[in-house]
Amino acid sequence: MASSAEGAAPGRNTARAARWAAFLRRVATSGAATRRRLTSLALRPVYAFYLTRLRAEVMRHPRPRHVAVIMDGNRRWAASVGLSTDAGHRAGAETALDLVDWCATAGISELTVWALSLENLGRPEAEVGTISEVAAEALNAIRSGRRRTRVPIRLHVIGRTDLLPESLRESTISSRCLSSDDASLQVTVAIGYSGRDEIVEAARATVRQLLGEGVGPEEIPDRLTPEAMERHLYTAGSSDPDLIIRTSGEVRLSGFLPWQSVQSEFYFCDVYWPAFREIDFLRAIRTYQHRSRRFGR
Repeated sequence: MASSAEGAAPGRNTARAARWAAFLRRVATSGAATRRRLTSLALRPVYAFYLTRLRAEVMRHPRPRHVAVIMDGNRRWAASVGLSTDAGHRAGAETALDLVDWCATAGISELTVWALSLENLGRPEAEVGTISEVAAEALNAIRSGRRRTRVPIRLHVIGRTDLLPESLRESTISSRCLSSDDASLQVTVAIGYSGRDEIVEAARATVRQLLGEGVGPEEIPDRLTPEAMERHLYTAGSSDPDLIIRTSGEVRLSGFLPWQSVQSEFYFCDVYWPAFREIDFLRAIRTYQHRSRRFGR
C-alpha cells in the first residue's frame, strides 16, 4: 500500500501538468503581443540558466581588450513591435547603458559605441531632435551618477560635436569632465561621427603641424606617414578595436572606424539594437575567442 507521501506526488504532478496545459492554451489563444510576453515569462528561467553558463564559458578564455559596437536598428525594432520611432531610440539608449555594465562584467578595458553618424544629422528635424535628446540624457545620467556603472569609467566623446544641436553639444562638453584616475573601463561615444571625415581632418591637422614646424611644402608629402596621422585621429591614445559588433542584420561598417578596424574581427547579428541582450553580447565574445588572429602574418 502506498504511503500518503507517495500518493501525494502524482497529485502534485497532475496539478502541475494541468497548470502548464492551461498556460499553453492561454499562449495559443492570445494576441501576438500577449503571446510574446507570456513566452518570455515562461522562458525566463531557461534564459537565466543559459546566461550563467555562457558567462562562465566566456570568462574561462581571454577576452578582447577593446570592443566597438555599431548600434543599428532602433527604428526597425520600434516598427516591428508597434511603437513609435522615439520609443525605439529611447529603448536603444537603455541597451547602450546596459552594454557598459556587460563590458565591465566581462573585463573589457575599452568600449566604443557609434551613437550618431554625421549622415544621421540629415534625417528629419524632429527625429534628429529626439536622437539628440536621448543621447544627451544618457550622457547626463552617467555624468550625474543617476545611472551607476559597475566600475569607474573614463568617458570620451568623438566626432563633429561642433555640428550637433546645442543641447547635445553642451552634454558632450560636460561629459569630457567625467573621468576617473582608477578607471578600469574607457567608454568612447562616437556622435556626429564619419570615418572619412576623421581621416580628412587628421590629414589636415598633420599638414598644419608640419607647416608650423617649418617643414617646406615640397617635403610634406613624404612626412605624411601613418604614424604622423594617427596622432591626429579622434581616437588618438586609444587602442584599435579587437572586435566590432553590428546589429540589425546589416553586413557593412558604413564608415565606422575605417582606419582603426584594419585588424579587427567582425561580428554581425540579426537582432535589432534595442532587443540586443547580454546573451547576444557574450555570443559575440565567444565567437571572437574561437577565431585565430594572425594580423596578416
